[in-house]
Amino acid sequence: MSGLACAQALEQMGHQVTLFDKGRGPGGRMSTRRVAMGETHLSFDHGAQFFTAREPAFSAQVERWHADGLVARWSAPQDDAWVGTPGMNAPIAHMAKARDTRFSSHAMGLVREGADWRVLLNDGTRHGPYDAAVLALPAEQAAAFLGTYDLTMAACAIAARSQPCWTAMIGFAQKLPIGPDVLAPSGPVGWAARNSAKPGRPATEAWVVQASPVWSNRHLEDEAADVAEHLADWLACQTGGVPLPARLHLSAHRWRYAKTQPSVKGALWNADLRLGACGDWLMGPRIELAWLSGTKLAGMIGI
Repeated sequence: MSGLACAQALEQMGHQVTLFDKGRGPGGRMSTRRVAMGETHLSFDHGAQFFTAREPAFSAQVERWHADGLVARWSAPQDDAWVGTPGMNAPIAHMAKARDTRFSSHAMGLVREGADWRVLLNDGTRHGPYDAAVLALPAEQAAAFLGTYDLTMAACAIAARSQPCWTAMIGFAQKLPIGPDVLAPSGPVGWAARNSAKPGRPATEAWVVQASPVWSNRHLEDEAADVAEHLADWLACQTGGVPLPARLHLSAHRWRYAKTQPSVKGALWNADLRLGACGDWLMGPRIELAWLSGTKLAGMIGI
């Protein structure tokens, strides 16, 4: 979100922007996992669950997404919650499609050549030259890039420590005997919701259960299958003893860098090197703040 917001604002100023993303498609921590089993379809937002819009600039952006059918209200967690439609990654996919976004491009380093930047990918190819470089990465990953060129910015990234999150995705043949679409956190679980209750999702019963940061950190290197079963057992205990319907799908995904204790910088920019960084680790662990960080960096770069 942060990198795309920065790119969008820079293009509106007249800049040409190229984005490199190691993922196979748009989403990042706003990803949606889709599972097809014949005529049955399941959908899981296994990263961010919803977002809010409080600042005027981001509220205006959300209204544009709403007009385009990319987001919708979902009042289950709170009255001002929004979700992407038909998946959380819908706004990201829309923004990425409109720009020169190169997926499956794993950047391994930035190379400074004179006044220009080149991007080194893990396949050995070099891309550029570029007038400026922007890092929209988790803090721990950004620190490795920044350390070669600006120790002050690298230190800021090192100070912003991330917390992990294990997410279980569970599908059922029938609706669970659980009334609320969002359950109160307890024990190992920090969030649990009926994903199929979100607007625009397939009707097949789908639940997302996310472990708390403390539990996720304690079990960070556990096998995904074991984590999935543990979180599924927690969900089974929420039915009051009523047996669960047939399970159609069970998997788990580990977010090593899920949420960050942020700095208050908003964005980082070295005008001499024309090197910058943006992301939620510079403003706060919310989608809105990631967008604002990218937009702020674009303003610092200027025309």
